[in-house]
Amino acid sequence: MLMSNDEKRIWGIHTQDDNLFLKNNVIAIGWSDMGNLNNIDANRDAFKEKYMQIYPNAKKGNIANGAGTLYRFRHEVQIGDYIVFPSKSNREVNIGVVEGEYIYDPNQVEYVQTRKVKWLKHLPRMDFSQGALYEIGSLMTLFSVKNYADEFLGALDKNFKKKALSDFEDESIGATADDIIESTKDFILKELSRQFKGYDLEGFVADLLRAMGYRTTVSPQGGDSGIDITAYKDELPPRILIQVKRQHGDVKETTIQSLKGAMREGDYGLFITLSNYTKNAQKYLDSTPIIRGINGTELVDLILKYYDDLSDKYRKMIPLKQVYIPVPKEE
Repeated sequence: MLMSNDEKRIWGIHTQDDNLFLKNNVIAIGWSDMGNLNNIDANRDAFKEKYMQIYPNAKKGNIANGAGTLYRFRHEVQIGDYIVFPSKSNREVNIGVVEGEYIYDPNQVEYVQTRKVKWLKHLPRMDFSQGALYEIGSLMTLFSVKNYADEFLGALDKNFKKKALSDFEDESIGATADDIIESTKDFILKELSRQFKGYDLEGFVADLLRAMGYRTTVSPQGGDSGIDITAYKDELPPRILIQVKRQHGDVKETTIQSLKGAMREGDYGLFITLSNYTKNAQKYLDSTPIIRGINGTELVDLILKYYDDLSDKYRKMIPLKQVYIPVPKEE
């Protein structure tokens, strides 16, 4: 007997072996070295401890993700739960229901952790909204489907396909595109903070300015001027004096005033930070037109705009790939 709609849990799952899932009517995950999960105490800490024993060189994030996935598969997935599996081989969305308890299958080469599933429907990806497809495109192996759970459950209705193709207006496209863009911007900002320590950020900013058409000179490390980069648009003035701050806290007014103190008549100033500015600092910038402040968000926008013209060195440190994403139609 199936659970009521309010109680139904939906899990998304990914695999590299579509045939195993669809032909054997199972879902399965790997980590064969972990052995039989029934032999591990039924709590997350025990799974983490076992994971660290088996994979002593695993990074902290991988430990949490791997152990969490194994625990969910063994103890949280239940008979009657629904499964949404996007297959890569035929680009269909397969929806099924869990019919069996956890089984350890040592005869499998890789996917030894298994559960029996009854596949109920195999639908083209185009039957679903972009938001629903984005949710099941999670990078995790096993994950809870929440935001578009009703849409996947609705796909089990016999009239779903007709409804989807006739009067379906995909209102999720804009939100999905925004999510992808914001995720990319978050990634860039985190990589800037992680990759560039100390004076390394100055070199990156100088290269970005070069990509924007400026000639730049990076000041020697430990200089007393407080100026990190000097830039010119062409051979003639004005000179642009640039200060770069990697600090996590907001930049204060006094810090910007020190940049102004290093400027001569005719100079322009540029202050760049990965964080933001205090209210007083922003007021000071607004009232001082010869100094411009760029915060972390604005810096990321410039990186995206001039990314193709950055040096290979920096594009390898912040690896991005140009893709096309759906956007709402213009009115």
